[in-house]
Amino acid sequence: MRGGGEAAAVLKRLAAGRDDRLTHVETVPARLGQTSDWPRWAPAEVLAQLADAGITAPWTHQVATAEAAYSGRHVVVATGTASGKSLGYLLPAFATLSIAQAASPHRRVASVLYLSPTKALAHDQLRAVSSYTVPGLRPTTLDGDSERSERDWARDHATYVLSNPDMLHRSVLPNHQRWARFLGCLQYVVVDECHHYRGVFGAHVAGVLRRLRRVCAQYGAHPIFICASATVAEPAVSGERLTGLPMVEVVDDGSPRGGISFGLWEPPLTAVRGENGAPVRRSATAEVADILTDLVVSGVRTVAFVRSRRGAETVAMTARENLAEVHPSLMDQVSAYRAGYLPEERRRLEGMLQSGELTGVAATNALELGIDIAGLDAVLLSGWPGTRASLWQQAGRAGRAGGDALALLVARDDPLDTYLVRHPNAIFGRPVEATVFNPENPYVLGPQLCAAAQELPLTDADYDIFGSTTPTVIQQLVRQGLLRERPHGWFWTRRERAVDAIDIRSAGGKTVQIVEDQTGRLLGTVDGGSAHTSVHEGAVYVHAGESYLVQTLDLENHAAVVEPASPDYTTFARDVTEISILATEETCTWGTAELSRGWVQVTSQVVSYQRKLIATGDVLDEQPLELPERTLRTKAVWWTMPDSAVEALGLYDVPGAAHAAEHASIGLLPLFATCDRWDIGGVSTARHADTGCLTVFVYDGHPGGAGFAEHGYAAAREWLTATREAIAHCECMDGCPSCVQSPKCGNQNNPLDKSGAVALLTALLSSEA
Repeated sequence: MRGGGEAAAVLKRLAAGRDDRLTHVETVPARLGQTSDWPRWAPAEVLAQLADAGITAPWTHQVATAEAAYSGRHVVVATGTASGKSLGYLLPAFATLSIAQAASPHRRVASVLYLSPTKALAHDQLRAVSSYTVPGLRPTTLDGDSERSERDWARDHATYVLSNPDMLHRSVLPNHQRWARFLGCLQYVVVDECHHYRGVFGAHVAGVLRRLRRVCAQYGAHPIFICASATVAEPAVSGERLTGLPMVEVVDDGSPRGGISFGLWEPPLTAVRGENGAPVRRSATAEVADILTDLVVSGVRTVAFVRSRRGAETVAMTARENLAEVHPSLMDQVSAYRAGYLPEERRRLEGMLQSGELTGVAATNALELGIDIAGLDAVLLSGWPGTRASLWQQAGRAGRAGGDALALLVARDDPLDTYLVRHPNAIFGRPVEATVFNPENPYVLGPQLCAAAQELPLTDADYDIFGSTTPTVIQQLVRQGLLRERPHGWFWTRRERAVDAIDIRSAGGKTVQIVEDQTGRLLGTVDGGSAHTSVHEGAVYVHAGESYLVQTLDLENHAAVVEPASPDYTTFARDVTEISILATEETCTWGTAELSRGWVQVTSQVVSYQRKLIATGDVLDEQPLELPERTLRTKAVWWTMPDSAVEALGLYDVPGAAHAAEHASIGLLPLFATCDRWDIGGVSTARHADTGCLTVFVYDGHPGGAGFAEHGYAAAREWLTATREAIAHCECMDGCPSCVQSPKCGNQNNPLDKSGAVALLTALLSSEA
């Protein structure tokens, strides 16, 4: 699009006749660029290569990043999407490799490791890096798609390896002796899109990076870490927590940027009735498919981001069907793009995107952190992507050629989405969220220390690397028989590989293997703690875009058997939960109410699952389940209100009011702590045994906690104020999925009292802090 006025006009056309679904339009102004001189240390042959690529003058933040890294300081660059952050780490890498080649032309004496969250991003970076012919530069990717010969070449010859944390964890570090020559001359480690590493996953990646540091030190290398993100709050703090190293931050963006017209869109309530007769909104996927159709017909190059693989396929399929009714030739201008495709499929789609052969794409966040596409006009977001960081990451995919762009957030039937499209100030003009994770969580640190001990015996020197809780966790591992103490350190005691017991994308520990019944093929694994909710009998399990029905779940042998299927429904497990307070770490008084945080024990049992139609969200039925209880020791935040204060409100249904407030507060916490509503849980009661009064708990769903409860406590007044407003401003009468109903409630969303929840939260927030 040529200008912000044109983008705004497109938004106006989309909203015409759609009953006030467009709730807000924010205009983000364009910005001019600021250049700087090249660093004096940059070799002439490298600058010549950059000039041939059209880069004649760097942006100021690129030079600041490069100067910090080349001078030996660990650095994190946090500037906008498409701001050219990659040049900030490519420049010192190219200079170092070029100088090393001149000094030692016949052997590898310098290397670079690049880590990204997705294969697509690594391959896109490989294309960019391979376009240069810098002396000493020998790049390659190392991931699950790499053939054995490619892996061997990377280990023995490559100087610039593009990989991911999981490959580092499972392949490189456990076999570090074979990688000794590469690791021994490692100069730089680039951690791209570092905001992606949060929660338990982020804590595990922090452990992997600390293991990398100690293995490199074994071979005499102490690489400089360069972290990069378009959207991370407190960049230096986040980078230090991730790497364990002091960080310099570069945040002043010198690149130019086109303007953005950013719209917020709320689908209407329909005549469909859900659980307990609650009204149901039109689904975000259906709404996005219609909007994508309109944009493609108008020739507006668009990416629609959808949260699930199946959702992306549904949006693409629906849009293609709509376009066929307009003109058959338009069908082939839309496709889906998601993780799980074969490598050759992904490369073909990426080429079509870059060439402009495709006008519309429905994508998962595999494309959010994927390839650099110039010339996109618009971005559609099917539901809140989880964080403001991801919101701007996705919105930044449009206008990447320097022109103005359109972005549109389409709300899902969810409390947080409903709140945001009605409170634009919660999105715009606000900093992105802090990256929340705790590298010293004992449930994460323990497995990482076991893996580290298998790689190299642990010593007292590792206390500084892994943190202050390391001595305590090591002693626990010794008592469990996982480590053995010897005069020269602590050793791994088992024959099997320690890394096989860790899934860095989950909470770690025992995992359940998912096996296809017809072939016995291993499809994947899930964390043992979440198996009850994701691979129970009757569950729909999605792997690599294919759907399966779970036939059996064998918890004793840690295996689930599935069969291929394509049901028109999805499943949601429901559980009943009890909670007890183990230790209170902090408390503050709000009038007669109290807010606390600390350790809790959660006992839960999955009792049933719902089947919901994908197309409409209608509930088909609810099936009972018989699964054992699970016990979770974790962190929680909770608030209490004495009987006298509750009685003064004259509530009709006190348990229902507390229950509704609990559901809505779970839905809104992700706005203040970087998490998903499925990462957290809650319990509410009119009288809890440990407090003796009305209590509402929200707890981390991971053993030991992931930092979410602490952030909820720190932002409690703002969080609970938003919760109250989300309930009060919802247009339903008695409560619906947009405000107080929860898809994971084990009590069939009963009792719920919407007006009582508003009264309860109003009284809580009107108390003096």
